[in-house]
Amino acid sequence: MAKLKVGVLISGRGSNMAALIEAAKAADYPAEIAVVVSNVAGVPGLKTAQDAGVATAAISHKGFPDRESFDRAVSAELEKHGVGLVALAGFMRIQSPWFPAHWKDRIINIHPSLLPAFPGLHVQQQAIDAGARISGCTVHFVTADLDAGPIIAQAAVPVLPADEGRGARAAGRRRRHARRAHPASRAPPVSDGGPLVRRRPPFTQRRKSRSRRPARGRHPALLARPLVGYKNPT
Repeated sequence: MAKLKVGVLISGRGSNMAALIEAAKAADYPAEIAVVVSNVAGVPGLKTAQDAGVATAAISHKGFPDRESFDRAVSAELEKHGVGLVALAGFMRIQSPWFPAHWKDRIINIHPSLLPAFPGLHVQQQAIDAGARISGCTVHFVTADLDAGPIIAQAAVPVLPADEGRGARAAGRRRRHARRAHPASRAPPVSDGGPLVRRRPPFTQRRKSRSRRPARGRHPALLARPLVGYKNPT
């Protein structure tokens, strides 16, 4: 069976992209990284991809009159390489509604929080400021609404008292790398035009088995204050 071709969009060092490239080296990995596209020329992520033998392209958004025209140019580059799934890996551009509509159910993003909590930017600091004791990452489909697409997978990580931005980011990055490799590698290609990955409910809305529920107030991941969308286990 032909492997699913993945196109990765980046804007910087591409640490999540590097995790995808590494995962794709496994013989049983059913996807391959076909191309890496950056909106910023000369970023470290492009060299990382080139060193791994992956095709790259730099398309500056500054050379286009509006977001949609830039998005169409990026899309043309992806399609030139036969891409079937787009992964946003630190792509720091707000896309026009045209792009997620064109790639509907074929574009995913990774966000460093347990959505729907803490969308947007400066997520780790948002979690610390809110007194959260768990954070994590979410892989989700991209829609026209910011960080609001259907959830594919989530992973939680505790926020420790010593975490002040850098430590929380490093812990979150390790989890994101694991989740980044998972959805693209386990997504079974379909021929009927349906979604590539089965949607899952938010981490904070899933029911846990009674045998695995921690006692109230004893679990280290409980919140000091309620996290948006989170219900303490009972």
